[in-house]
Amino acid sequence: MWTHAPWQGRFLPHPLPPRERLRAYASWCDAVEGNTTFYATPARATVESWAEQTGPDFRFLLKLPKTITHERRLAGADQELGAFLTAIEPLGPRADTLWAQLPGSFGPADLGALAAFLHRLPREYRYAVEVRHRAFFEDARAAARLEQVLGGVGAEWVPFDTVTLFRTPPTSDAERDAWLKKPRVPRRSRALTDRPVVRYLGRDDVDRTVEGWRFWVDTVAGWLREGRTPTVFVHTPDNAEALPLARRFHDEVRAVVPGVEPLPEPIPAEPPALF
Repeated sequence: MWTHAPWQGRFLPHPLPPRERLRAYASWCDAVEGNTTFYATPARATVESWAEQTGPDFRFLLKLPKTITHERRLAGADQELGAFLTAIEPLGPRADTLWAQLPGSFGPADLGALAAFLHRLPREYRYAVEVRHRAFFEDARAAARLEQVLGGVGAEWVPFDTVTLFRTPPTSDAERDAWLKKPRVPRRSRALTDRPVVRYLGRDDVDRTVEGWRFWVDTVAGWLREGRTPTVFVHTPDNAEALPLARRFHDEVRAVVPGVEPLPEPIPAEPPALF
């Protein structure tokens, strides 16, 4: 996301060489959703650049490649998994969580494959799983079985909250596209570990996005009071305002839980004026 075109020159300095763009993003947020790794395993040199551009406390939550989750469906993917783990080694502890985003067709009958896969993974990483099959949200037994599988290895269940997106009909091209592609499932907010992860998708209208996240401000504040360390990713269909929205969400949580550390001061998008 640090190369997202609408951010360049508005929130992030432009032009910037590719090896500096993540550094600028990391001055806005202290974590990133590794969505590009879903589409392809990055070159090790690329990952080395990511490590060079971020401080030791910056966190990457990296999606496993879709060759593992969607094409292999978690079975017989040892070669692809090994290549991925080798590629991300330069991140060291910055690789905070490895994330299996599963297809909507991956349902309760596939939980055996998920359990077997999770038990084969190296223990030096945290793991999170995002499911999209409606049975996990509507069938209490299916949800309990999934929680049991995840709990057996200390993995988290990542909710993708699209309730605000689908509350009223779309009003922009990006929202119409999201209506076609994003999962329409009930909101879920039960944390399984001390590191809950949330994906929240609002609207391209800032006010509606903010209105829709009130639930998560209260939920995240509660997790913090319990001693958990949550990570929240704020999206909109076009993501044009996602950076300032993420900081606004963080500020609203800090207003409720003042002990939360502030985010870093962003690198100015434009150089200071001389006069």
